[in-house]
Amino acid sequence: MSAEIRVEEVLLAEPRGFCAGVDRAIEIVERAITKFGAPIYVRHEIVHNTYVVNDLKTKGAIFIEELSDVPPGATLVFSAHGVSQAIRREAAQRGFTVFDATCPLVTKVHVEMAKLRKEGYDFIMIGHKGHPEVEGTIGQLSEGIHLVEDVADVERVPVDVNARLAVVTQTTLSVDDAAEILAAVKRRFPNVREPKQQDICYATQNRQDAVKVLAPNVDVLVVVGSLSSSNSNRLREVAQRLGTDAYMVDSAEDLMPEWFAGKSRVGLTAGASAPEILVKQVIERLRALGAVSVRTMPGVLETVHFPLPMGLGDKSMQTTG
Repeated sequence: MSAEIRVEEVLLAEPRGFCAGVDRAIEIVERAITKFGAPIYVRHEIVHNTYVVNDLKTKGAIFIEELSDVPPGATLVFSAHGVSQAIRREAAQRGFTVFDATCPLVTKVHVEMAKLRKEGYDFIMIGHKGHPEVEGTIGQLSEGIHLVEDVADVERVPVDVNARLAVVTQTTLSVDDAAEILAAVKRRFPNVREPKQQDICYATQNRQDAVKVLAPNVDVLVVVGSLSSSNSNRLREVAQRLGTDAYMVDSAEDLMPEWFAGKSRVGLTAGASAPEILVKQVIERLRALGAVSVRTMPGVLETVHFPLPMGLGDKSMQTTG
């Protein structure tokens, strides 16, 4: 006989959900639609969340992968993940009006790479092959950058140990995984130059830290986030490594009652690209399964705000970045 389902309490991670870079990216698309009218073309999903993408589609955004799918004279937005220099050149050649929604923390990595490249550095990038942020970052250079996904990859990097070498990191990685791989890089290349500041973004760090606090205090953890979201996947992995059952859902409809059989305390968090409305819908579903108490764990208060690009923000908020 299966265990009884009697969820009693929901503990919410703090912080969770949207980060400043995601807020900025979504606002760029919405303001572009308001100012220039639909449609507005967006290269790649603006952020990796199904709800957000579908909502923007209803407002007039068209998501494309190839710039050849964008008509002449159109307005184009680059996604929060960033794009290669080749994409930037092609967009300029085609004459689009472009607004760049690249997260400023990703742009920081690109700027640092350009500076170090002029000083003669090659690069190792720690990240996941095929992720749009990784493709955009690798595409900042025509050569001299090597992707490593795990410790084993480090040993295969075809670079002399005495070369001028710097390391950069995808911003949405597992903090623990990135540290392990970085340690391997430093063992093989003792003179490697590390970033002045950690590349993994503050929001990724904060959400993983919140899960580390939350997971030991619950019987099961639910992460709200789309399967394509790197940072959401990492939250689930953090909980699982701590021995807590963890599941990821795109919406409340994905919840499976059997996940909560015999488990009275449920943890709930959301990836940096998942809106709070989805969290609220999951809470209502958990209430239907018996939860009577919902409380938020103590956590870091995030106050980061990124200005909008020139041409979309208020004068006081404009920037050329």
